[in-house]
Amino acid sequence: MDAIQIYGGNCLHGQVRIQGSKNAVLPILSAALLIDGVCEIENCPVISDVYHMLRLMESLCCKVERNGHTVRVDASGVSRCDMPSDSVSVMRSSIMLLGSLLARTGSVSMQYPGGCVIGKRPIDLHLEGLRKMGVVIREREDGFDAETKGLTGAVHRLPFISVGATENLVLAAVLAKGETVIENAAREPEIVALCDFLQKAGADIEGVGTKRLHIRGVEKLHEISYRVPADRIVAGTYLAACLCCGGEIFLKDAPCVQMKAVSAAAASMGAEIEEHEEGLSVVCKERRVMPPGLITECYPGFPTDLQSAFLAAMSLADGEGVLEETIFENRFRIVPQLQQMGAKISCQDSRVYVSGVKTLHGAILKAEELRGGAALVLAGCAAEGKSIIKNRHFIERGYEDICLDMRALGADAALL
Repeated sequence: MDAIQIYGGNCLHGQVRIQGSKNAVLPILSAALLIDGVCEIENCPVISDVYHMLRLMESLCCKVERNGHTVRVDASGVSRCDMPSDSVSVMRSSIMLLGSLLARTGSVSMQYPGGCVIGKRPIDLHLEGLRKMGVVIREREDGFDAETKGLTGAVHRLPFISVGATENLVLAAVLAKGETVIENAAREPEIVALCDFLQKAGADIEGVGTKRLHIRGVEKLHEISYRVPADRIVAGTYLAACLCCGGEIFLKDAPCVQMKAVSAAAASMGAEIEEHEEGLSVVCKERRVMPPGLITECYPGFPTDLQSAFLAAMSLADGEGVLEETIFENRFRIVPQLQQMGAKISCQDSRVYVSGVKTLHGAILKAEELRGGAALVLAGCAAEGKSIIKNRHFIERGYEDICLDMRALGADAALL
């Protein structure tokens, strides 16, 4: 039925292990294409975006073996450069294969990538940067053809911070001739994980974790085994679930250092947060306090991927508050769904204004994108009565089993 059924009203108690990072594993899988051999990737999340990425890689003549959370990728036979349109159209991260494929095959033909409808997210920065590195790109109505006789280093000054463009330029640069500099580079933990993977495979990268990356091209990379870090967005989602429902939970393996802004936002709402070597503990015994103002920012600021989850929590907090979205222009699609549950929220341009209510009531809801869909699950767990969230396939793009995890924390959630 592609839906989730929830009976809300339970306080949360218990422990859940945080899965491997979606946003880290996808560019890492793309990086495996650069290696003429076998790479073993551990702690790989079992989510639909990974399934589609592996399917794409198999279509490019990669050999892929999956055993639970471990994936073995043999890219020694990579030869094809045209990507199946059905997989590209449902997954924006397919653009991450562009730099790697140009390095391996010299040419790529693909449709414009799809994904969640949360904003324009143009790929102009990707294509402009690759042109600087010696790629000829011919755009079509539905896609483009890219070709190079050899990638060469270049200096890139990104006009605005872009995680995807930074990742693609790094992937193109590590085997390019000469040196590449990326200024105003994204600093997200996913960029750090990608660079860590490439460095372990023999890439020469300086400035990891800063706004300036300096890459010296090498002749080849070697086979490695790599463990994907835990997913900070999944951990933040379950932290927000405790804000919504109240209770006391432990997020095993949560990447505490990467979650400073999220933990600070939760603490401003009255949550007690404690970092441990094994993970993060969250206690919400009292009714939540409305934060004075929450603004999404590039890392290390508050992540746009958790804006919807915290909006659900704010709808149940005492007082009035404002949440401002500065990354994507279409990320308030969850607002009508929360309003249907009784939330008092209004939108004006890039801001939402929230007046907290004492309770939400169950409703039949519809997920329209990944993170908003997960936030509706949180709202359903906090609401009185029964909720049904349709289109759970959006949620499965980034969460292994959100119902199983929420049940482990005491919620009443099940697949339909």
